[in-house]
Amino acid sequence: MNIRKIAELAGVSPATVSRVFGRNPGVSREISQKVLKIAAENNYHPRISEKQKNVVLITPYNSVYPVQSCIDMLLMALTQELPKQGYRVEILPVNSLERLPDVRFCAAAAIGLEPSDLSEWDEHFSEPLIFLDRHPQEKNPGQNIYYVNSDESAGMELALKHLKERNCRKVGCIIHGNPGEGNASQREKAIRKALKKFDLPDDDSLIRFSGNGSEQYVELVGKLLKQKVDALFCPGGNAGITVLYAISLYDKQIPEDISLIASEQTFFSNFAVPPQTTITQEYQQLASEVVSLINRRLNGEEVPRITTLPYRLIKRESVR
Repeated sequence: MNIRKIAELAGVSPATVSRVFGRNPGVSREISQKVLKIAAENNYHPRISEKQKNVVLITPYNSVYPVQSCIDMLLMALTQELPKQGYRVEILPVNSLERLPDVRFCAAAAIGLEPSDLSEWDEHFSEPLIFLDRHPQEKNPGQNIYYVNSDESAGMELALKHLKERNCRKVGCIIHGNPGEGNASQREKAIRKALKKFDLPDDDSLIRFSGNGSEQYVELVGKLLKQKVDALFCPGGNAGITVLYAISLYDKQIPEDISLIASEQTFFSNFAVPPQTTITQEYQQLASEVVSLINRRLNGEEVPRITTLPYRLIKRESVR
């Protein structure tokens, strides 16, 4: 497949096809969408000029509580990795997405957004779109859609296995966010599976969602303490900070009374008292995989639709 064949199928000139791929003005939306649809159906990816080595990072407009810390760390990792490979970075909030057709870019990465937020990508763009820390919602996500994420199932198991090995017998879990938001539902499913695997109680009353923000943590920690849990596992958000505060209100000590594993917060977890055992996504490696995917696409190579990386357990002093 080449530009001449696409032009023939679309009933336009090769020059028009080139203008569509270059997003030059003067091409109607109808023709542009027709060309992009034919290209997508034939798995054709146009070569990108070295002069267009811009990568757009699409971020939420408002703070997204269940994933804000993850967004911050991914954004920091990407703005470090992309320039190393000669890419320029433009950060574009999702509420300004109408500007994107006027921007010359070779790829885009969506951080903290759901695939449904950009479901019509292939109708408007031939450049690759990479969702970070998200999982496909459809079996066929699109010709130019890719995912770079972490293995939620293995990550949740990693934390609960460590608690089991340290003789914790009843673990209360608080998953940051609401079901259906971010990775909350995947984490719930993985937690239930791991609790059963390690022969730990998996009652519904022991697995809670925090909702947006941190306001419910004090109440949820209190309810779990009443059930005589000896450990808390709190993935996502700023749980490490908020649970430490909640525990102090109930006159309990970590790890003497309660063991705790939360998600890594780079500028807090190691300096908490006591330093917190955490699970963490490999943010720098996630960013490196994004850069590698873009490089390979620009070189015309086949790249996997989904790249999944492992979590890491950082053992510190908050587990007895």
